[in-house]
Amino acid sequence: MSRVRRPIVAGNWKMHTTVAEASNLAQKIAAALAGAQGVDVVICPPFTALTAVYEVIADTSVLLGAQNVNAAASGAFTGEVSWTMLQGLCSHVIVGHSERRSYYHETDEEVNEKVRAVLDAGMTPIACVGERLEQRDAGETAPFVAGQVRALLAGVTPEAARRIVIAYEPLWAIGTGRAATGVAAQEMAALIRDVVGEAYGAGVAAALRVQYGGSVSGTNASEFAAQPDVDGTLVGGASLKPADFAAIVRAFAG
Repeated sequence: MSRVRRPIVAGNWKMHTTVAEASNLAQKIAAALAGAQGVDVVICPPFTALTAVYEVIADTSVLLGAQNVNAAASGAFTGEVSWTMLQGLCSHVIVGHSERRSYYHETDEEVNEKVRAVLDAGMTPIACVGERLEQRDAGETAPFVAGQVRALLAGVTPEAARRIVIAYEPLWAIGTGRAATGVAAQEMAALIRDVVGEAYGAGVAAALRVQYGGSVSGTNASEFAAQPDVDGTLVGGASLKPADFAAIVRAFAG
């Protein structure tokens, strides 16, 4: 299939791996992806392993991302990591992941602050949106996700909006083994693109990259890669398995 946008596959390692394990995993992923072209690959280890992984992948095509960020440049925020600490180390930052929204009660306003901070720092935010199962069952998916997209774009210029990656990750598919179908992912990716088009016009909407996230595996990745508005995936558990992650990347690289 001829692609309009360069695909992007990101691996979110979540709260897994020691520093030594992360270095080893990064080495194996880089080796498994040797020769893969036409797709941006980002791995997002825990904060503790960022520097070690950076050193491992420095001479490869694999990019480094962080799993979260504080929108402030510095300050008395014990346990937090600011965008200034990630600048020069990471190219991408996951923002507003469903687990951050659910467990740590991040609001749309806080997600927007982080998106703008990451953009201002010259990095690429992977901004997450998605509905809960009860919202999908009630037919509220489209207005809810559209509202999340509009909220994360507040105050973002058209030029900056082109650099955002939006990941549609329905909460009912995160870590459950129950992935959305390719058709459902396409429907939501198209909706997200339409919302961006309403805000910034067709040119920005056409440039925007939209990922699907939620129980993506090496066996179902091709189903998502076949969708015209799905430009990649945000991968959880499978990103901890080099062969599976490589299979997902190659589904989009092909």
